[in-house]
Amino acid sequence: MSKQIQDAYVVAATRTPIGKSGRGAFRNMRPDDLLVAAIHGALAQVPTLDPKAIEDAIVGCAMPEAEQGLNVARIAALLAGLPNTVGGITVNRFCASGLSAVQMAADRIRVGEADVMIAGGAESMSLVPMTGNKPSFNPRIFAGDENVGIAYGMGLTAEKVAQQWKVSREAQDEFAFQSHQKALRAIASGEYDDEITPVEVVERFPNLADGSVTETRRVVRVDEGPRADTSIEGLAKLKPVFAAKGSVTAGNSSQTSDGAGCLILASERAIRQFGLTPLARFVSFASKGVPPEIMGIGPIEAIPAALRYAGLNQQDLDWIELNEAFAAQSIAVLNTLGLDPSKVNPVGGAIARGHPLGASGAIRSATLIHAMRRHNLRYGMMTMCVGTGQGAAGIFERV
Repeated sequence: MSKQIQDAYVVAATRTPIGKSGRGAFRNMRPDDLLVAAIHGALAQVPTLDPKAIEDAIVGCAMPEAEQGLNVARIAALLAGLPNTVGGITVNRFCASGLSAVQMAADRIRVGEADVMIAGGAESMSLVPMTGNKPSFNPRIFAGDENVGIAYGMGLTAEKVAQQWKVSREAQDEFAFQSHQKALRAIASGEYDDEITPVEVVERFPNLADGSVTETRRVVRVDEGPRADTSIEGLAKLKPVFAAKGSVTAGNSSQTSDGAGCLILASERAIRQFGLTPLARFVSFASKGVPPEIMGIGPIEAIPAALRYAGLNQQDLDWIELNEAFAAQSIAVLNTLGLDPSKVNPVGGAIARGHPLGASGAIRSATLIHAMRRHNLRYGMMTMCVGTGQGAAGIFERV
């Protein structure tokens, strides 16, 4: 018997602040604990919801090993105090893992298999490095030119996009500078306040001389990435890091980061049952493949597909969260599709705010949903490129 497709609504959306990897506030904080903080923050937005109604927790993670291995979704759900009946599954679509988690949770509701779902993402690039602790590529990748792009570092793919789409170093640095400026303005105006769940960081330091332990506590409330001292002149002085004569630098690339995000999705039935207020309707999702060596252009293919599935035109979009993996690929996407720059990342992107890989899709979705409500906008999109050559895009409608 076929089931009628029903709508899935976001009823809570939040994220942690984004910390600098290696030297930031969350450098020693486990990603499952970051995710617990995000889950608690989301649940606080829906106090009338019975947690026993939650069917499952789907969590994205790009490097699911070590501290974020062992099915971080299920572990975090239990550590957050959710009932044992709430399942948990960790999914990996690299940088789009968090967005795919939202899509999968929405689909469970849309086909009638669940009424309440948790979707999120978590990543600690301080504790688990890019490509993980033990990268092991299939030797066949290096047997010829056909698949060698799979092994390309992300920076090298950005260089190739810059060359093929003729994106200058000056344009990349200007894009990066504007990302910081927009993020700084957003922090100063309180633009992020509704979407951020503050996180308490507890650190303990042993005194080997007397055997005592000193404990410090502090609450992190803002993203650590945006820099007030960023300037065009300073960015221009940075050397390329991926190609000797290239144009991609640390300054016009996304920052490696730590963070987590969480959304709660519900059906109309659950909204009525628990007296919930929907924030947005999940409209559509698309993922598309592109050549791995130019992975940054993925949104060029994914965005039109997501719009087509939604029955919308590009002009219908009021706000676009385009994950800034690199300025080069962001500019290539903007120029190729003719996106309105005023609608793209109005409060800054990953170059300023950071990019905790598998968490970014959930984090940026929270940013998008709250921004649409603050500014009374109807349609918004979250889109990103994905390692090994993919693009993903999801569309939400404010309700």
